[in-house]
Amino acid sequence: MTDKKMQLDKIDFRILDILRTDGRISYRKLSELVNLTPRPCQARVERLEALGVIEGYRAVIKAPRATKPIVVIAQIVLADHGRSQTPFEEEMRANPAVLDCWLVSGTFDFLVRLACEDLDEYRRIANAWLESPRFRIEKIVTTAELQAIKRSIV
Repeated sequence: MTDKKMQLDKIDFRILDILRTDGRISYRKLSELVNLTPRPCQARVERLEALGVIEGYRAVIKAPRATKPIVVIAQIVLADHGRSQTPFEEEMRANPAVLDCWLVSGTFDFLVRLACEDLDEYRRIANAWLESPRFRIEKIVTTAELQAIKRSIV
């Protein structure tokens, strides 16, 4: 993406704000909220999708989990970013237990949310990561998620 293609105006940002909270809004309703006719509004959304500004749409599920009742948050420090970061990120994308993973700044390198059957399953996953020479993990600090108070998709 070049900077020229990425220039967004006030209407584009308004569209993004609305879609962030209601990804299923009709083009007719969206166009009313941003003061455009439906066709140009749809063209703007399609442009934002083509540019990769809008990566996709998803459902936020609030129903209770039936199969993976334990959610843990792991703060992970890698010992050698040069060799470990890429294989670790690949593992995060491929591992079905990993719900979310962020590269972060500060004391830790990654923040990872996992859903597991029980703490033994999490322990097996964490031990496998710690023992892997590909990842060279220096430290994992784990916290169990007790209750979601507020959850947003940004």
